[in-house]
Amino acid sequence: MNLCATDWSRLTPPEQVRHLELEGFVVIPDLLSPERLAAIKSEMARLPTVPTDYSENQRSAKDVQWTDSPSSIDTIGLPATIEFLERLFGDELVCTSCIYALSRPGHPGIALHTDAQPYGSEIFGPGASAPRLVRVLYYLDDLSPERAPFKVVPRSHLSLHADANPYKRYLSHPEEVMVTCRAGSAAIINQCVFHANFPNSSQADRGMLAIAYRPAWAGPVAEVPDWPPEKVARLPPHVRRLFGNLNTRKIDYHVGNRPPNMPTSAAGINPSRWMP
Repeated sequence: MNLCATDWSRLTPPEQVRHLELEGFVVIPDLLSPERLAAIKSEMARLPTVPTDYSENQRSAKDVQWTDSPSSIDTIGLPATIEFLERLFGDELVCTSCIYALSRPGHPGIALHTDAQPYGSEIFGPGASAPRLVRVLYYLDDLSPERAPFKVVPRSHLSLHADANPYKRYLSHPEEVMVTCRAGSAAIINQCVFHANFPNSSQADRGMLAIAYRPAWAGPVAEVPDWPPEKVARLPPHVRRLFGNLNTRKIDYHVGNRPPNMPTSAAGINPSRWMP
């Protein structure tokens, strides 16, 4: 097995952006304090979970933001993560989901897949058609090789080949990489990278809080149901601001070939954005 040996603690913020943009993922260690981690684990233990269609041991709870889980909800607006994402996107953020995922002992592993379906899908609906989106995977338990570690095919999001059709799924891949990390760390993934997790062959559960964000400009191609306004109003202010209209799409459909007042610089596409 190809075990990732990157020392994530040594990456500077520009290097973190580079790794995410080029490899399709990055790990930011120790984002959750021990106190926050313990509180989230306690809250998630109270939530009812439902199994997937392929295993009783892979379970989830959706819409954590509407549950009685204050520490978990507060984490949606975690300052260190939001600062990184605002630097990454250079735009307002829209949170599109918050899910608790539980891989119990005996979980057989998830198929390699992407979270991006440019025309929508039965699983994810039209929301998966947003052209830019990342998912922040907060690990609530240590990831060891036996405890459902993260699996990824680096740079697969860059391929133009039909093998990279985002609707495809793979049981495994010869160049897949295993990523382990400490509890409280987060893997941030490009929605187009092929990723999964390995089986849980340990004797302990592996929990994860997965929160998806996109830049405000990158709305879905079709209308999606918006957040219930009465529920959004009850969120803490620093979290509420991330729950803007899910159909927000800041584009100019009628842009001309040579519009007036075009800018002559754009730091967000500088090749030097990866440099300190």
